[in-house]
Amino acid sequence: MGKAEYELSMVQDVLHSLQREKNLIQIITGPRQVGKSTAAFQIGEKWTGTVRYASADTPVPPGPEWIRHQWQLARLAAEENPLLVIDEVQKAAGWSEEVKSLWDEDRRIGKDIRVLLLGSSALLMQKGLSESLTGRFFLHRLGHWQFPEMSQAFGVSLEEWIYFGGYPGTVPFFEREHEWKAYVRDSLIETVLSRDVLQMQSIAKPALLRHLFMLATAYPAQILSYNKMLGQLTDAGNTTTLAHYVQLLHSAFLLSGLELFKIGRRPKRGSSPKLVLWNNALANAVSGKGFETAKNDSEEWGRLVDNAVGAMLLNQLQGSPYELYYWRQKGEEVDYILHAPSTTWAIEVKSSRIKNLHGMRRFLELYPQAKPFIIGGSGMPLEEFFNTPLRQLFGS
Repeated sequence: MGKAEYELSMVQDVLHSLQREKNLIQIITGPRQVGKSTAAFQIGEKWTGTVRYASADTPVPPGPEWIRHQWQLARLAAEENPLLVIDEVQKAAGWSEEVKSLWDEDRRIGKDIRVLLLGSSALLMQKGLSESLTGRFFLHRLGHWQFPEMSQAFGVSLEEWIYFGGYPGTVPFFEREHEWKAYVRDSLIETVLSRDVLQMQSIAKPALLRHLFMLATAYPAQILSYNKMLGQLTDAGNTTTLAHYVQLLHSAFLLSGLELFKIGRRPKRGSSPKLVLWNNALANAVSGKGFETAKNDSEEWGRLVDNAVGAMLLNQLQGSPYELYYWRQKGEEVDYILHAPSTTWAIEVKSSRIKNLHGMRRFLELYPQAKPFIIGGSGMPLEEFFNTPLRQLFGS
């Protein structure tokens, strides 16, 4: 089955929300190249009315007047059940204030335009939603494609997904790895850095942000202190700058720096972060190792499996009450700590690497109410874990 034929479950969810009697602005957020635009087109094909599609993803970001123009064109079709779709809406200056103004205006004049907005910057989207559109929207989150989606749509094996990751548009390049690496680097990584991060934020040291991300690709699912990062980066400034840049990369769905979980206290801010890439393609497109070489390197493959688990947690738990950390004390570690007000899970990943459970035992001694969860080895098989929705495993 090809990409054009595969329909994400989100399509029906968004379509149902758009058709409700109570009209709310529907928002889809998520990384680039995971199918937001494709989903929007599929929704448009099923829409029983006129559809106007526009994209703010231009070299020179448009202003609020551009949004007003698109909205006015949709109003002209008001008798034909119009749907207005705006892609990369966060690129338009003053987008949230303009959308609020037009939305409220429609309520006053009795226009019933259905609106679907797409955005790939979590930071800018959330800022606009919280500042201007409170009570006017419903949010849908689309993450990097997980194993079930890649398997169902393209027949991708678990090992292929662990190495090549979850960008559906890269599947045709899997058999030509040098082209796959170049495509991910140039069309995905570079586009996100230059158009979604550097263009939308005031960054004093853009070269440092790029170098920080490239450094992180060499340490998937590993704990790396900010001081060690400073030693490997040129013109790195200070740890505060690096921590800020990690947060910007998080908002672009590229990289998260998990914090150390401290028992009985607030998590320790500024601790050595555990670097987790949101999609394994981001690490392997930069790595010098090919698919077969990585599979046969137990240490390398173990890191990729660990990162795939962390990435799955990050992607699927967006918007949930859970927070994700790691734990380490006096040489003992637990790979991931999944924490909610009423539940804490200690998650250990036993891949091809030889790993003991001393850290898990110590953590449970310190926090006996926590629940252990082992992936791989004697625990849940990797394929079963990656095939199971996380809310089914850990509750909602």
